[in-house]
Amino acid sequence: MKAPDMPTPCPCGNPDGYRHCCGPLHDGGAARNAEQLMRSRYSAYVLRHEDYLLASWHADTRPATLQLAAQQPPPIWLGLEIRRHASVDDAHAIVEFVARYRLGGGRAQRQHETSRFVREHDRWYYLDGELKS
Repeated sequence: MKAPDMPTPCPCGNPDGYRHCCGPLHDGGAARNAEQLMRSRYSAYVLRHEDYLLASWHADTRPATLQLAAQQPPPIWLGLEIRRHASVDDAHAIVEFVARYRLGGGRAQRQHETSRFVREHDRWYYLDGELKS
């Protein structure tokens, strides 16, 4: 007897699964809001989709490359917690999040950031972020 098809969990934590959550954005779909873009960017880091990360980064602040493949040891992403999502106006929003990760066999670490997003031509982009301690 064949086992039923199970949805692949979404790295961002959405129980609906990757193909119903971040997958469509990674395939070129537009995020509905800044929080959805933030979740998709976290998933892109987990899956090492550097092209998506650069494409979803605003041109004014985007680096030329992220060199994810060169990271040694590569981070093992452990989870994402969205702490706050607030619209500033129709074209600006902030998302505060905590992403947990581990490098090699080391202890788990946290990246706590408040990120700024901007919407242009009906697409949201990551602009920049402020790390929290």
